[in-house]
Amino acid sequence: MEIRHRTVAANGIRLHLAEAGEGPAVLLCHGFPEAWHSWRHQMAALAAAGFRAIAPDMRGYGGTEAPAAVEGYTLLHLVGDMVGLLEALEIPRAVIVGHDWGAPVAWNAALLRPDLFPAVAALSVPYAPRGPVSPFEALRRAGRTNFYQLWFQPPGRAEAQLEADPALTLRRSFHTLSGDPPEAQRWNPDLPEGGFLASLHEPPAPPAWMPAAELAQYVETYRRTGFRGGLNWYRNIERNWALLAPFLGAAIPVPALFVAGRRDPVLGWSGRALEALPRTVPGLRGQVIVEGAGHWVQQEAPEAVNAALLGFLHGL
Repeated sequence: MEIRHRTVAANGIRLHLAEAGEGPAVLLCHGFPEAWHSWRHQMAALAAAGFRAIAPDMRGYGGTEAPAAVEGYTLLHLVGDMVGLLEALEIPRAVIVGHDWGAPVAWNAALLRPDLFPAVAALSVPYAPRGPVSPFEALRRAGRTNFYQLWFQPPGRAEAQLEADPALTLRRSFHTLSGDPPEAQRWNPDLPEGGFLASLHEPPAPPAWMPAAELAQYVETYRRTGFRGGLNWYRNIERNWALLAPFLGAAIPVPALFVAGRRDPVLGWSGRALEALPRTVPGLRGQVIVEGAGHWVQQEAPEAVNAALLGFLHGL
């Protein structure tokens, strides 16, 4: 598969992207802590099936610009980046796909600009409409003051811990949130006293789904960029809630697909959103739960994800 790389000006930043294939556009939005190549398996399958797969490094990641201001990473900025990307590439519309943090970008792109994004597929994170109480206030009311998103809030603290040894951070993150660990070692998002790294386990062996060369590519990227860009997405969770006030309870207006791994720890705290999908996403065409897979479902189980995604695309 030939992968083409370029950098374009989009929404006021320099945005690096990788693309493969020709045909109808499919825009692939990665999450944390990842990069464009987390979609390598999907890019190959999409290109072979006659689609144009476009996988950017998202704002603050990899070869894409990382603005200095924390408030420059709201969902309005992130959706705006994807709108600007289509404009820069002169693409009139694209199906948008997101994983992890890329899923809220994809969901909200479909909510805010259904004219540009006429269908959406999300992996791992179900759609959660804007509610009447802010996410962090809800956590505090529930007594979950050690929830990892709250621990990420003070600028500098998480960076210091994650950047001390990027290889260790990434190796343990990919293992612990995957479907590989035994039940007793599944990730708990309510962190122990030692912070995020203390919640992660060392893999007993390299995972079969993450070859050493692929992990090395992630490590090289984060040694160069650090983790600050991605962490700033978390630091806008409350700001996003305020900005999206006009969309209280809004449903997704376009056809949609949801895919997740059965052993994804995110499903443990998003169960209500998952159950509500037929109501909050009335155009839901499929809900695929992949047995044995964890949070990194498109890398752990690429054949299952590719089959679900291509089936959805061909049915549009």
